[in-house]
Amino acid sequence: MQSLSDPTLFHQACLIGADWVEAKNSAVITVTTPETGNTLGHVPKMGRVEVAQAIDVAEDAFRGWSATDPKTRSKLIRRWYDLVEANASDLGRILSAEQGKPWAEGIGEIHYAATFLDWFSEEAKRFYGEVIPHTANNRRFMVLKQPVGVAALITPWNFPAAMITRKAGAALAAGCTVVIKPASATPFTALALADIALRAGIPPGVVNVVTGAAGEVGAELTENTKVRKLSFTGSTEVGRILLAQCAATVKNVSMELGGNAPVIVFDDADLEAAVQGTMASKFRNAGQTCVCANRIYVQDGIYDAFAEQLTARVKALRVGPTFDEGVEIGPLIDDAAVEKVQEHIDDAVSKGGTILTGGGLDSRGGTYFTPTVISNTPRDAKVLVEETFGPLAALVRFSEENEAIQMANDTEFGLASYVFTNDLNRSWRVIEALEYGIVGLNEGATSTEVGPFGGVKQSGIGREGSRYGIEDYLEEKFVSIGNVK
Repeated sequence: MQSLSDPTLFHQACLIGADWVEAKNSAVITVTTPETGNTLGHVPKMGRVEVAQAIDVAEDAFRGWSATDPKTRSKLIRRWYDLVEANASDLGRILSAEQGKPWAEGIGEIHYAATFLDWFSEEAKRFYGEVIPHTANNRRFMVLKQPVGVAALITPWNFPAAMITRKAGAALAAGCTVVIKPASATPFTALALADIALRAGIPPGVVNVVTGAAGEVGAELTENTKVRKLSFTGSTEVGRILLAQCAATVKNVSMELGGNAPVIVFDDADLEAAVQGTMASKFRNAGQTCVCANRIYVQDGIYDAFAEQLTARVKALRVGPTFDEGVEIGPLIDDAAVEKVQEHIDDAVSKGGTILTGGGLDSRGGTYFTPTVISNTPRDAKVLVEETFGPLAALVRFSEENEAIQMANDTEFGLASYVFTNDLNRSWRVIEALEYGIVGLNEGATSTEVGPFGGVKQSGIGREGSRYGIEDYLEEKFVSIGNVK
């Protein structure tokens, strides 16, 4: 890859232990850049045999890593964090090239990803067991917290750095070793992060990266009994499949699945804050996030003013190539993403919705899509039922508080939600009534390493980040001591 200060960070081979394993028999996955569709590079298309080898290496490394004292683990993860920050520019270039997000967002994600390594380097020293009051003078009880074992981490293309560090940072802090399967569209960021982990002194085999067809790699990760934990970020549809596959070996699982995030803007909201928060939520990464605003419910009294101001802001967004200065909206990941956004727009318009701005491909063509706002979105439109994953803001008018809550909760998903109001009593009522794992009150950007990230209903199982994140990689062992004198 061109223009890297350290070209050795760009790997077209997988990492198993200390070895960079290249493709066998010319079996490769071609990775293209969304910006031009040109080939960025190739990675091995590994099969079950190679994935099993990576699992074996991770299991061997687990014996030493889990026995390493927490303070040493903390220092090594902290060193990983330091080196990620030191190489942030190169990592950001790799990420933006393969994912398509504008350069400012690409390097921004690297810094965001690093915060999880910083956080979990400290949490490595701070997960505590418990002494339980005994029931008889000759007995003592305690609970130990110990690492689960080898953890398989399956990560998505939309945040190819942050979704790795949020999982791997917690796993390594707990004493687990990991086998990472990045999305085939964005493997190079994962490989660079793994390289940096080795440079930080994290022992070979603790962090492994395999690439290949999702079905074949996933089958080995879910069926192999040496894998004790599987953490997946991706669609609810795929999550259901992985859950079923993990059932046969009763694995510990974490699932961060799809979303269909509502925004509720009440008449008493600060209009500017509501528009700004909606922009931050909806159009980050061109709307390709699992927590981005998908359904925007606005109360009658503020609806017209909100629609006008949001439309003006959306029209001003700059669409352009990934590395052009000032670009805010880059290309979508692929043609399928474009087709889905267009399908949702056409469906809403055919049922009575009105396009206020945008509505189709940008003049650049390719997968560049014009940021779009639709007003008076019909309540049976697909965009209100399905996750769009693109730069489409769909506005719906409502009258009563209970009506908005009912519409917001009327979905199988429950990941993120957003509320804008200056009424304190209403704030509590709505926050408590919303069936979501995350609620942003008067803000549209909620993700942080210090807060738990995860959903309810069919948006997932478990939490990532925060002090809760490490718990998913630990098991409780009850110790009962008898015959104490």
